[in-house]
Parts: sequence; C-alpha cells; structure tokens
Amino acid sequence: MSINKQSDIAANIQIGPTDQGMVRIYIEADGGIELPLDFDPEEAEDIAEELRAAAEAARAVAEGKGRRR
Repeated sequence: MSINKQSDIAANIQIGPTDQGMVRIYIEADGGIELPLDFDPEEAEDIAEELRAAAEAARAVAEGKGRRR
C-alpha cells in the first residue's frame, strides 16, 4: 500500500510511555488487529520530528491547492 492510497480501515492510536522506559505507539484496527510498537526515547523523538515535517509539508500542499481555486 502506498502512502497516498486511501483505505477504509478504521483504527485507533494511543501513544505513551511504558514501564520499561520505552515509548509505545499502540494501534488497534478493525478486525481485532492490535499492533504495539515500542521505541526508545531517541527513536520516538526522531518519529516526532518526521511527523512535524510531514504535517508542514501537508499544510503547504493544502494551502497550495486553496490558492489555485
């Protein structure tokens, strides 16, 4: 599945620290899928930076589309 392909799968996401000093991203999707993803704090910070950069890029695309109308 490509990053630009839409999906009809619904999912919930939770993010928080574990008692082992890790950061867990927990995804629960339709069909009983449960996906716990654990990251050390440095990896979690890298992911957070990537999310911020993607949000900025998405905002720029959305704003660019708004100007073309």
